[in-house]
Amino acid sequence: MLGLTTLSVAAEKEIKVGITQIVEHPSLDAARKGVEKALKEKGKGKNIKIEYQSAQGDFGTAQLIAKSYASSKKDVIVAISTPSAQAALNATKTIPIVYTAVTDGASAGLKGNNITGTSDMSPLDKQAELIKTLLPNAKKVGFIYNPSEQNSLLLLEKFKGIAKAKGLTVVEKGVSSVNDINLAIDSLLGQIDVLYIPTDNLVYSSASLVIQKANKKNVPVIASTNDIVEKGALATESIDYEKLGYQTGERVIDVLNGKNPKDIPVETLKQTTLVVNQKIAKKYKISLDNPKLKNAVKK
Repeated sequence: MLGLTTLSVAAEKEIKVGITQIVEHPSLDAARKGVEKALKEKGKGKNIKIEYQSAQGDFGTAQLIAKSYASSKKDVIVAISTPSAQAALNATKTIPIVYTAVTDGASAGLKGNNITGTSDMSPLDKQAELIKTLLPNAKKVGFIYNPSEQNSLLLLEKFKGIAKAKGLTVVEKGVSSVNDINLAIDSLLGQIDVLYIPTDNLVYSSASLVIQKANKKNVPVIASTNDIVEKGALATESIDYEKLGYQTGERVIDVLNGKNPKDIPVETLKQTTLVVNQKIAKKYKISLDNPKLKNAVKK
């Protein structure tokens, strides 16, 4: 149920950092890798001991992890994902919390004197524009998400507004468990021209299944992160989660150096990367000679 690992940097007084992650998937794992890399590189001279635990997709487990970190008096808690950050803030109002892979901390209730972090807000406008560039005849965009994830609700509302301005109609489908995804995606695919997969932890855990079904029905997929393109999505324009994690790790070092979390503003990663799956582009007869794709990373 729980994953556990440690990493230490030689020095004197032991500093205990607890990393809690809602589920293991490539984007969140990359963020954690970035955090650990920053702590190792920027934390030289500090004896940092990292404990990592995954909640395996269960919020109740995330709460137990957070409580265990609070009771063991970690010096800093690093929360990867909105549910993990919410669980951490529920568990302590005194231990510093630095989160990442959170779309909008304020709307998720992540406010307080002991919390700060980095946002992974998707470049929704660029992703919607990618639909127009690659699939100019598309009119209806599917959006599958978990209504229990605050991030996903926020993304849905923002995406609907952006899509409308570009002449696109969003067809939404909510799922509350992995078991719902199979039927939901079968129902959704018959109503849309293209499927958009947001940064939703539940949907991401079944991304391979969703993409396989979509491609079988000849419905191209626009992803919100690079790793999903490697699984068979057509394309995305997204942030680098390892770089975001590294930026988060630098904020952890700031806290360990005495900076108060309330004085550290929440940051985003402005740089994005355009990624196109060449094999899938060929399947949908999409030319990669388009000038708008000249800087794309072709997988």
